[in-house]
Amino acid sequence: MTCSGCGSDFQQDDEFRPGFLPFEKYEVQAKLAKIEEVQKVQEKAESAEWTPEDEVEYLLRQGDPNTGEGGDELLGISVDEMAEKLGLDLEVLSRKRFFEEFKKLLMPLKQKTAVILALVDLFDFSGSVLPELDEIAGDNPVILAANKADLLPSEMGQTRAENWVRRELEYLNVRSIANIGGAVRLVSCKTGFGVPGMIEKAKSLAEDMDCDIYVVGAANAGKSTLVNFLLDENNPNKSTRFEGKKRAGNANKWKGSVTTSPLPGTTLKFIKIELGGGKNLYDTPGLLIPGSLTDRLTPEELKIVVPKKRVEPITFRVASGKCVLVGGLAKIELIGDSKPFLFTFFVANDIKLHPTDSEKSDEFTAKHVGTLLTPPLEPGPERMKDIGEFEYHTINIDGDGWKQAAADITLRGLGWVAVTGAGKAQVRVGVPKGVGVSVRPPLMPFDVWEATAKYTGGRAVRKSSKSRSGKRRKGVGRS
Repeated sequence: MTCSGCGSDFQQDDEFRPGFLPFEKYEVQAKLAKIEEVQKVQEKAESAEWTPEDEVEYLLRQGDPNTGEGGDELLGISVDEMAEKLGLDLEVLSRKRFFEEFKKLLMPLKQKTAVILALVDLFDFSGSVLPELDEIAGDNPVILAANKADLLPSEMGQTRAENWVRRELEYLNVRSIANIGGAVRLVSCKTGFGVPGMIEKAKSLAEDMDCDIYVVGAANAGKSTLVNFLLDENNPNKSTRFEGKKRAGNANKWKGSVTTSPLPGTTLKFIKIELGGGKNLYDTPGLLIPGSLTDRLTPEELKIVVPKKRVEPITFRVASGKCVLVGGLAKIELIGDSKPFLFTFFVANDIKLHPTDSEKSDEFTAKHVGTLLTPPLEPGPERMKDIGEFEYHTINIDGDGWKQAAADITLRGLGWVAVTGAGKAQVRVGVPKGVGVSVRPPLMPFDVWEATAKYTGGRAVRKSSKSRSGKRRKGVGRS
């Protein structure tokens, strides 16, 4: 007995746990479930040979028949509740172990015919591309949906972004996108940008191959938001749905029936959506990518870190011995005998950026984290301890001149920093221990001067500049 909204099992024991129903309603659901189960068993007994499709369906419901792991008993409750049930402390038993069970449920897909719709987050690309995507897909076609394309700065062209995605996939050694029928699509699961065309391609492939579509991706990549958009589009009561202009601010005025949340792991089971013509789309549990900040933050902190509006990049001129604090979650500093460089920050607009002297940064953070410096939120010092002590990475970058960025430094789960300048830069990056830091070719190499900022002592303000229409654009910044 499963809630179609979040995938949680119905239960009558604890009203504060997911899936709670009053006793009377729970009894009705239990009786209906028994009838449906008997019918399914009878149909299975009368069916032909056991096929790979049957194997996948069995795994979706029961877990791995060889090990007894996975299945409803594990996936029907939260990670915290399972740890409590087993009498284990999450300090000892990592959340990763539980998400490994989710991963096992996806592996049989390569043994059957299927269309794989893989979602990634453009603002956390390396932290949202599944390392095991090739293994999950096998020879099946993969449509890679690069989500949150609507939040990219307006100067970023679609063709340029798609080409960059393909280069990054090649760099990450993801090969399944080259399978017959594979494609890259820029989309916004919240506003629907690019989604209809992507779904039409997926449905066309599914019809040609006579198979279903499976949506896979990292936790919090936007899969459930995509499913809600599809439910909205397929809503038979078109006259009662929200008809206003869809954008980030009002897209939720009409909600589908799948629970969405900034907290990773909201979808706990496979959720089925009928597309018509005998074809179905399955939303699968999100997988955790090692080294991401997302599973360390509270829901309120995630609302700050995950971009909701078009990102306004901010550029600081940073000299050696200076640094920029990214809330209380990261510190980017220039060290050694490096000449000044430009650091352009592509992070959510609500994250507080603060340039300061490297020597004073720890004192400032300890005093102002949770208030002037967010996220994390209050109580700041306690949350800093929960998130973890910082570790530091030293990165050497060869500048490519002042007209274009030489490289991006990615902070997994947070965003990225484009580095621009001449000569050699020695950059020291501090992040909570275990959070991934990497260097890649710049996504937006030519846009540094559009985002140049000045710092007024309490506010970073992007200098006014002219838009493409020739009108003077107001400065924006971080309070």
